[in-house]
Amino acid sequence: MMTIRPYQAGDLNRIITLLKEEGWTTLAADPVRFDQAMEGSTALVAMLDGQICGYIRCITDKVITLFVAELLVDDKVRGQGIGGKLLQAAHDLYPLTRMELLATSTSKSYYEQKHFRPFYGFRKTYAE
Repeated sequence: MMTIRPYQAGDLNRIITLLKEEGWTTLAADPVRFDQAMEGSTALVAMLDGQICGYIRCITDKVITLFVAELLVDDKVRGQGIGGKLLQAAHDLYPLTRMELLATSTSKSYYEQKHFRPFYGFRKTYAE
């Protein structure tokens, strides 16, 4: 049975492992900084058979915008609706908001299936 609960500091190591397995090395490179981001965000984890199998991290003003910073589900359990349930659980916390996110070329079709509308965005780091 899959359950969803808020992120706890003890979840960090498993999530770092998931990030590394997915090749998201920038996020995994600094666990202390990533933990700070998780603690400062709305972060939920999905549990399957007592193990973390995915997470979502969102940033929100709680009334207009809910921005999905990351959504990741262990590739061994994808296709079981876990990502959709994480998206819904996050949106359930702030039902008056619009949910927004950036997608990659590989995740674009997933979000289209979930009835997200495409929009154009930009990204820049401080050093750029």
